[in-house]
Amino acid sequence: MAKGGSQSLLDIKLMREEGLNTMGNNTIAKPSTEILERLRECSTEHKDEVFTRLYRYLLREDIYIAAYQNIYANGGAMTKGIDNDTAVGFGFDYVHDLIRELKSGTYRAKPVRRVYIPKKNGKMRPLGVPSFRDKLLQDVIRMYLEAIYEPLFDDCSHGFRPGKSCHTAFAQIRKTFNAVPWIIEGDISRCFDDIDHDILIGILGRKIRDDRLLQVIRQFLKAGYMEDWDFHETYSGAAQGGIISPILMNIYMNELDKAVRAVGEWFSAGSDGRNKANNRYAYLRSRITALDRKIVGAEGSCRRALLDERRSIEKQLRQTPSRIPTMKKICYVRYADDWLIGVHGSKADCEQIKSLVSQFLKQELHLTLSEEKTLITHSDRKIRFLGYDISVTRSQQLRRSVKTGRLSRSLYKHVVFSVPMEDKIVPYMLSKKAVIQRPDGTLRPRARTELFFARDDEIVRTYNSEIRGILNYYNKAGNYHKLGYFRYLMEYSCLYTLARKHNKSVRQIIRMYADNGSWSVPYKTKTGTKRIGLVSLDSCKGSWVSDSIKEYQPYRVRELWRRISRNDCEYCGVHSEKHCKVFQVRRLKDLGTEPWAVTMKRMRRKTLVVCPACYNIIHNACIPQAPRLMESRMH
Repeated sequence: MAKGGSQSLLDIKLMREEGLNTMGNNTIAKPSTEILERLRECSTEHKDEVFTRLYRYLLREDIYIAAYQNIYANGGAMTKGIDNDTAVGFGFDYVHDLIRELKSGTYRAKPVRRVYIPKKNGKMRPLGVPSFRDKLLQDVIRMYLEAIYEPLFDDCSHGFRPGKSCHTAFAQIRKTFNAVPWIIEGDISRCFDDIDHDILIGILGRKIRDDRLLQVIRQFLKAGYMEDWDFHETYSGAAQGGIISPILMNIYMNELDKAVRAVGEWFSAGSDGRNKANNRYAYLRSRITALDRKIVGAEGSCRRALLDERRSIEKQLRQTPSRIPTMKKICYVRYADDWLIGVHGSKADCEQIKSLVSQFLKQELHLTLSEEKTLITHSDRKIRFLGYDISVTRSQQLRRSVKTGRLSRSLYKHVVFSVPMEDKIVPYMLSKKAVIQRPDGTLRPRARTELFFARDDEIVRTYNSEIRGILNYYNKAGNYHKLGYFRYLMEYSCLYTLARKHNKSVRQIIRMYADNGSWSVPYKTKTGTKRIGLVSLDSCKGSWVSDSIKEYQPYRVRELWRRISRNDCEYCGVHSEKHCKVFQVRRLKDLGTEPWAVTMKRMRRKTLVVCPACYNIIHNACIPQAPRLMESRMH
């Protein structure tokens, strides 16, 4: 790293991390995990430093094994790009060929394969599927960018980040958006597609002074895409589906986060961060205190009159705000290109803030706010954010404090989350074909014929995964109890499916699988017979489900690294003089009865590290089965 064009002590320290320890005549390179950790520490401690000479870190073979460990288990690792290159056949020889291209400067990113997936509004979302070689290098660069930029990102950003999720965004909203009178709902039109390449490279160049690394990133941005075998140039945007695209988008949108922080400082200048105390409220509180003193010594009709007066004043007190809203302050949270700004101020202030944000996006980032989706809403009305309905309640409900015993409006101006049943849950059940909707709008559970060929316990597991996903996501909604109806419909859809499969009635299925007042399906394991039933509503009710982790780990050595490094063939058992390769399949249940397939089933692994001779035997045997094993479906 360097600052002001000169080499700093941090750069020297980082060179030592990347460099070599000398022990006698042997030179031992430090693993990339230490370099990643050192990059993160330097970026945390010295936020203004500039990183240099990062391209050399792309030439370390152990970082590619780590990248393979990150992506091999994903179904996309077996999905082809524009060529036949997939995770099958990975090994040290594959890594050495890629490093050789990077050393000589002959590496060229390939165009991505364009596919489309449906969006919720009926439109199609374009995705780009890179070749496996490009995925591997993208994940390596992602790890280095993540180590450098994660310490610099604002805590308000929650999308596509380690330790962050939708639920961490909700937790921040619950903590900071209380008593907010106005909320600006932000949405950027075509954010991924409209990222300006020159601006993005310029932002990266402020922190990373390495033209060769920036040139590789530019290659991924400019690689283009193939659609119906026609090549198309890419003049802007980052391909959705690329491994490096989320981190690049966050680096780009971090400029918006910093701009909103600056707007917040300008907006709150001159404000002490608190609302003005209401003199009327203080006067009523003092009257109640004075009456309490008189009531202690009063008796008879005098005491009753004082109590009546106290109740009257206490009623006035509950209808009087303790503070007058004079505070100027904003709260901000962002998930990818969706964001919310809570404004402690007037609607005119919201219009001004929205105009400033829109102007910054247009002039500095060449992005456009969606006028249809960017709205200014009073907080007592529900807004939709990440699948939740969010509002700030004005409930006057009184609750007695456990500590003081006093009645208070403890829910007043608190953030409330609710489940959008009609807009989210009902379409979800319809998409799964678990219910049918009658002309009058009522729902009726139905059997799912596509599950008839599965075992009974597999049918229950399918429903459990779908039910648990919804219950876990909405487990902190204020109207969580309404999901009981969702679970009821899914339970009877499961019972109808089992009944149709066995040609029985639902009542007969419940009697057949009766289990302590409920029902569950038995299944056999190596240790004996177990039972599985549907998850309950209470089992998923609890604290926020979060992806947060206690300690940041850029990458860690896993067992796969040791299996590849040993060069022991897991099929023939011979130690190979040549580098072994990894044979991989999508799903174990697709395998047949071949000896190598039996070995994979016994190991319960979708990967098999084999010598080159065994790899050729297995690969040639799989060619007739390739559609079933390696490309059972194209994403």
